[in-house]
Amino acid sequence: MTSRPQSIQSRLSLWFAAQTLFGLSVICLAIYLVTAWNFGQKQQDELDQKAVLVEHLLKEAEKGGDLVFLRHKLDDFFSMQDDVSLTIANAGKVLFQSRPTTGGRWLQRDLSVPWQQGGLTTDLQVQLGVNVAQEARLLERLAWTLLGAVVLGTALVSLTGMWLVRRGLRPLKALADRTAAMAPDRANQPIDALAFAEELRPWITQFNALLLRVQRAYVQLESFNADVAHELRTPLANLIGSTELALTRQRSNEELQGVLTSNLEEIGRLSGIVTDMLFLSKADRGTSTRSRAVVSLAAQARDVIDFYDAMLDEAGLQAEVAGDAMADVDASLVRRALSNLLGNAIRFAAPASTIRIEMAEDSGEFMLSVVNRGEPIDPAALPRLFERFYRAAQARDGSTRHHGLGLSIVEAIARMHGGRVFASSEGGETRIGFTVRRNG
Repeated sequence: MTSRPQSIQSRLSLWFAAQTLFGLSVICLAIYLVTAWNFGQKQQDELDQKAVLVEHLLKEAEKGGDLVFLRHKLDDFFSMQDDVSLTIANAGKVLFQSRPTTGGRWLQRDLSVPWQQGGLTTDLQVQLGVNVAQEARLLERLAWTLLGAVVLGTALVSLTGMWLVRRGLRPLKALADRTAAMAPDRANQPIDALAFAEELRPWITQFNALLLRVQRAYVQLESFNADVAHELRTPLANLIGSTELALTRQRSNEELQGVLTSNLEEIGRLSGIVTDMLFLSKADRGTSTRSRAVVSLAAQARDVIDFYDAMLDEAGLQAEVAGDAMADVDASLVRRALSNLLGNAIRFAAPASTIRIEMAEDSGEFMLSVVNRGEPIDPAALPRLFERFYRAAQARDGSTRHHGLGLSIVEAIARMHGGRVFASSEGGETRIGFTVRRNG
């Protein structure tokens, strides 16, 4: 089961606490280790001093060869040194042993000191000790003090960190409140990025851009719904009217056949609209091309020209193909796009002119365009040519046969091939086309 994600405030507060705990622990541990090392050095120095003193006393006693004098000197010295212990032995026989306080913790060192008596030289075994109980207690107190500092410091920083994080996240809450206050009728009013912290401004800019795209999509959807209703209403009204008229009185078979033929044309138009809308819907959902292969684009263009051969003859036009390229495309979709472009060009081409289907390569993509001579398109209409159900003023004639989805389908096919659409109209020549990405 997926765990519930923590809030930013909780996560930052935990990180503050963890970072403080780690940092204070390292610092306090370093303080403890340095202090312990200094105490150890102090104790070693003290042992060194006591060892030098004991060796000096032994040398003085050696000159007189008097062990009684040695014991007397050592008793006088160690009677005032409760924190130092000394044991002197020779061949397993204890010659001197101090009587320090019982208990404590002792740091000891063993020495071997040469001793000369009666012309014979022997080694005295000396065991020297220093009581380090006081330093041990100080280190223990220091350890508990540092541990308390770590705990209290971590708690203090965590509490203040939570407060600071909560205060620092206030702009996010303010942004959330501002976003929640936006109503559908105020969607076109962007959030003022300058009113928020600098770190939030890129997010607000992106949100405003998204809001603008949503607004445009909403407007386009409303327009699309209105256009769909308009396009479907006309053939449906024709169907209802012709059917009602046919039912007003008895009619002959020939008259009924005429009504059915007319209704079939309207039904065909409805079917075409629905089929085109279904194709556009699939393209909008990201449907990819079905079957791709490396084909000759010129060959696909010639197939389309052959299909429109009768229409070209009827309009007194000619068509030709200029250029060629091998591209990895869905051939059926490319032919459909070229068919829509060629059919559109036939409608508006000047009589006795030649329509060209051109292929060219530019910047890693193949460009396919249909060029015809005729009345220029209004520059204000060029950007809207590929909108659904949009028809320029000169295309209004014959609108009952053409529902304004042809160029939208061309744009969808170009998008499915990773390309784009383009249109221009100048100098009496109109060029409309699309591109496909070279690498597919």
